[in-house]
Amino acid sequence: MENKSPRYELIETDERLRAFAEQNANTPWLCFDTEFVGEKRFTTLICLIQVITPIQSYLIDPLLVKDLQPFLDLLADPAIRKVTHAGENDYRLLYLQFGVLPKNVFDTQVAAGFIGYKYPVSYGKLVEGELGISLDKAFAVTDWEARPFNPKQLTYALDDVYHLPPLAKKIQDRLEEMGRLDWALEESATFENADTYDRDPNREALMSNLMPNLKFKEQVFLLRLYQWRNEEARRHNYSKEMIFPAKMMGILIRSVASGKEALMANRRLPARTVQKHAKLFWDMFHEPPTPEEKEVLSQIPASVEEDPEHNILMEMLHLLIRYRCNQENMSIDLALPRGVLKKLKADQDYFDLSLTDTWRKHFFGEELIRWIQHRQALRLEFKTGSFELTYDE
Repeated sequence: MENKSPRYELIETDERLRAFAEQNANTPWLCFDTEFVGEKRFTTLICLIQVITPIQSYLIDPLLVKDLQPFLDLLADPAIRKVTHAGENDYRLLYLQFGVLPKNVFDTQVAAGFIGYKYPVSYGKLVEGELGISLDKAFAVTDWEARPFNPKQLTYALDDVYHLPPLAKKIQDRLEEMGRLDWALEESATFENADTYDRDPNREALMSNLMPNLKFKEQVFLLRLYQWRNEEARRHNYSKEMIFPAKMMGILIRSVASGKEALMANRRLPARTVQKHAKLFWDMFHEPPTPEEKEVLSQIPASVEEDPEHNILMEMLHLLIRYRCNQENMSIDLALPRGVLKKLKADQDYFDLSLTDTWRKHFFGEELIRWIQHRQALRLEFKTGSFELTYDE
C-alpha cells in the first residue's frame, strides 16, 4: 500500500490556532500526538502537536503559539472522540502542565491488546499489521526543539497521526465483532482520570531498592535525599539525574553514616556536589525525623518470610491467567499488569479493585477472581487423574 505524504497546515500563531479550533468545534473525532524533549530537563518541553480531523491535518508549534487553550478545549470536549496511540504520556504532559483532562478517549495501543496484540505494541508494528504500511523511521531520533523545521521531519511527524483514523476504524470494527468495544473504551477511559497522573511525591524513594535494606535513620536520609534532588531539579529545570545520580545514593548514605571524613574523602562521589552540599547532607542525616516522615516510611512493606509453596501457587495462578488470555486472544500485560502482579505476590493484603469493578471481572470470571482474592489460603489437592485448587474462606 502506497504511503502518500499528507497535506497539512503549520500553525504558528495564536490567531491561527483559534481559527483551527473554530473550524473543528463540531468535529466528531480528533487524532493527535506530541513530540517533546525531556532530556536534561525537569519540565518536559512540548515541541510539536500533530493533529488530524475529518477536515485535514495540522501541525501546532507550541514554541511559537503562546496560548494553547483552544486546542486544550477540544481535548476536554466530551462530544469529540480523541484518538491516540500510547496517549498516556501525552495526556500526562498536558495535565501536569495545563491541568486539562481529556474526555471521550480511544487509544489504539490499549485497544490492540483486546484483539490479540501484545501490550504495549508499537505504532509502527500495529500500522503494518493492520494496514500493511511500513513507516519511515529516519527521524525517529531528531531535535524537535530546533527551528526551522526540516520538511521531511514534519512529514515523519505527521505519520504518527495520518494513519490513526483508518487504524482506529479497523480495530474498532474487530472489537465490535468480538463484543469487546466497551471493554476497550472502558480501559482507554483511565486516561480521563486525574488519578492516572497524580503520583505520590515520595513514590520514587519508597520504590527504591535501597530502602528495605537500610536502618531507619538511613531510610529517613534517603527520603530527604530524594526530596532535595526533586526540589533542586525543579528549581534549575535540570533532570534529576543531573542534580545527583540515583546510582550514587547508596554510596552517599554509607559515606555520611561513616562520618564527615568518609564523606569528604569518598572519590566515587561527585566532588563538586559533595564540596557544595556536604554540610546539608550531614544535617539531613542527623536531623530527627518528623511525624510526617515517619508516616511516609510506615508505607514500606514489611519483609515477609518466603514461602516456597505459596510462591509455586502464585506462579501457577499466573500461568492459569496467561493460559486464559492466550485462549481468548487477550494481552496478559493488559489483563493483569505486571505492577499489579508484583504487588499481589509481595503484599498478602493487597487487592486491586480493577479486577472486580471493570471489564476484567467479566473476562476472568468469578472463580478466577476468587482465587486471586483468596490467594493466601490457596491449596492444591491432587485426586485420581486430576487436581483441584481450593481455599478456606
